[in-house]
Amino acid sequence: MRDAYIVTSLRTPGCRRAKGSFKDTRPEDLLGFILNAAVERTPNLEKKFVDDVMIGCSFPEAEQGLNIARLVTQIAGFPVEVSGATVNRFCSSGIEAIALASLRVMAGWSEIVIGGGIESMTYVPMGGNMPRPHPEHTKKHPDLYTSMGITAENVAKRYKISREDQDAFAFQSHAKAAEATAKKLFTELVPTPAAKFVLQKDGAYKKEAFTVEYDDGIRADTTVEGLAKLRPVFAADGSVTAGNSSQTTDGAAATVIMSEAKVKELGVKPVAKLKYYTTVGCQPDEMGVGPRYAIPKLLDIAGMKLADIGLFEINEAFASQAIYCVRELGIDMSKVNIHGGAIALGHPLGCTGAKLCATLLANMRERGVKYGVESMCIGGGMGAAALFELCD
Repeated sequence: MRDAYIVTSLRTPGCRRAKGSFKDTRPEDLLGFILNAAVERTPNLEKKFVDDVMIGCSFPEAEQGLNIARLVTQIAGFPVEVSGATVNRFCSSGIEAIALASLRVMAGWSEIVIGGGIESMTYVPMGGNMPRPHPEHTKKHPDLYTSMGITAENVAKRYKISREDQDAFAFQSHAKAAEATAKKLFTELVPTPAAKFVLQKDGAYKKEAFTVEYDDGIRADTTVEGLAKLRPVFAADGSVTAGNSSQTTDGAAATVIMSEAKVKELGVKPVAKLKYYTTVGCQPDEMGVGPRYAIPKLLDIAGMKLADIGLFEINEAFASQAIYCVRELGIDMSKVNIHGGAIALGHPLGCTGAKLCATLLANMRERGVKYGVESMCIGGGMGAAALFELCD
């Protein structure tokens, strides 16, 4: 099987749902921009060279429905021959799309494929606009429909993750993200055009354009004391708060994947190879433990040990589950989310897997790390993990 080379991996800023800088920017515009940026930043790449575009989206409906991957390739000016597919595995949709794009290259079915993710949680809320659980199966499997917040509470209670530890973890996420922003370490982030509707004197609204340069959910002034004052939001006697949970966010990301032949033909210097990707199921009512099982499965497939991995991006859906997974696996916390995670930077669901790919590769280049792993828990009770190898 051929190697799949990642030559470009980029993301937009992550902006807070309904309150952030992308609240008036449609998902098609976010995705179209980052697809174009990925092509433009890849030397000698033209849109007509791309075979297919695979895009992750957790709730592909309304403004981000109707196979947004295909729609946006046309909106963004790709030739009509460039096809597109939308992929859904909830929180891992973005890395699922990148893995499928890579498999096409590995199998020899395609030479150049773009994988990525989009989620506008402003336009399409968590759960979608009209969730309709099956009435009989809801009685048999209520755990499949458990609130994500309750699953986080279950993890905290079952595995004794204290409120203090969760708040300290959340504080560190914001502190690391704030420092990385100040030092301009998010080299994978592309300043992104956005829209806003401004009220005019005559009572009408005018659409105006501006540029978003930073993740707007980072709170540099966060303190452990301030986090400790927040009330639990999912259980009266709980420990999971808005402060130690991921932010619901809008964002998009894209990764360009090529065969070795195309890398040489175009004279492109590859960044990394996607080596392995895997998923695993776990109990739905504690879905946050997914990485604890996905990462060992990934390493077994790769024939590697935990000590071989230099950096990890583990999605911070909730502090409770991220802490549990890191502790249970015995991962050195200094290797995890070195520039903050979803508590500070946001979790734009279907985009997150693609976003973490871009961030992990940027961090691997920054630190000169040979192997990196990204992993996340997935709604419904699953975990996913991917292994990347930095190119020399």
